[in-house]
Amino acid sequence: MAVATVGFTLTFWAWDLVAPLGSDFKDRLGLSSFEQSLLVAVPVIVGSLGRVPVGALTDRYGARLMFPLVSALTIVPVLLIIPAKHSFGAMLAVGFLLGLGGTTFAIGIPLVNSWFPPARRGFALGVFGMGMGGVALSGYFTPRIAEHGENLPYVIVAIALAAYAVLAALLITDRPDRPVPTSSLGTRLGQAGQLRVTWELSALYAIGFGGIVAFGVYLPTYLKTWYDLSPTDAGTKAAGFALVTVVFRPVGGWLSDRIHPATVTTVALAVVALFAVVQAFDPALNPVGTICFLLMAAGLGTASGSVFALVSQVTPQPQVGSVTGIVGAVGGLGGFLPPLVMGAIYSAKDSYSIGFMLLSDLALAGCVYAYGRMRNAKAD
Repeated sequence: MAVATVGFTLTFWAWDLVAPLGSDFKDRLGLSSFEQSLLVAVPVIVGSLGRVPVGALTDRYGARLMFPLVSALTIVPVLLIIPAKHSFGAMLAVGFLLGLGGTTFAIGIPLVNSWFPPARRGFALGVFGMGMGGVALSGYFTPRIAEHGENLPYVIVAIALAAYAVLAALLITDRPDRPVPTSSLGTRLGQAGQLRVTWELSALYAIGFGGIVAFGVYLPTYLKTWYDLSPTDAGTKAAGFALVTVVFRPVGGWLSDRIHPATVTTVALAVVALFAVVQAFDPALNPVGTICFLLMAAGLGTASGSVFALVSQVTPQPQVGSVTGIVGAVGGLGGFLPPLVMGAIYSAKDSYSIGFMLLSDLALAGCVYAYGRMRNAKAD
């Protein structure tokens, strides 16, 4: 689990190498705001969608092969940023390849799931999920490393990935008795897509993890626009939000080992729904607004951890990788619509209140569904 979590963190750092330096690329290449957003979005979208085939391949070939292979292959786009940084078209192509780094989530989940007994699986998956903090590490360290050399972040991350690929090849071991599917990739993805729980879990994860992604993308803009914070203050508070989500992900898994994960998901989303309503009334940032955001972060982080504890309970073991890939993809993609909605609402109404009410409605719907349906769901 420790080796997988380190790899998840490193590859997620690589996955997010472009975003922290987005303003630099905008100035260097003379990009419009839309082009800058596209440049940042391409690796995330590709990484989210790429989890689907990578999860299915992990079911077939195991994490012992897939983790070092994907880590090593990610070195290529990381280093290609250096010659590509003077061309928008080249950067889009590199960003597409960089999306590979975001697929390791679908490798680690079936690995950790196979090695831990059901009673400890939730906490173990939650700890592994903390590797999503690699995005926060990238946001903090990448610009600071770049101050000492514009190519230095890419060189350092490439070296770290190479070292990890060797370490993973030596230390990661698949469970000897794990079931290995013999059907084709397309067949297995089709079978996973036919499972009702795949799409139920995808919807819940799109609320939990999608909410984290959405706030990560849009919270700095919201804080600057509505509360008139400086970019530094807004970024610091957004980093605090991200840290809380990372910390509470294993909490969600730990609670799911003791209480049914559907119940944990229900309570977590209820917290999000409640404090989204409070924030919709535009309270002062200190202290009420800050408390609202921190509690929403705790709820979203907890729900992200509990949903994947639920995956391990309601998904047939040979299909965990395939289902994980689909659920992870939908969760990642679920974070891109809310920022667009929030921006459109603010442009039309000069207020964010409707957006927070919509978040509350969505979280409440997930809360009701998790309690009413998922408590009784079983693996086929």
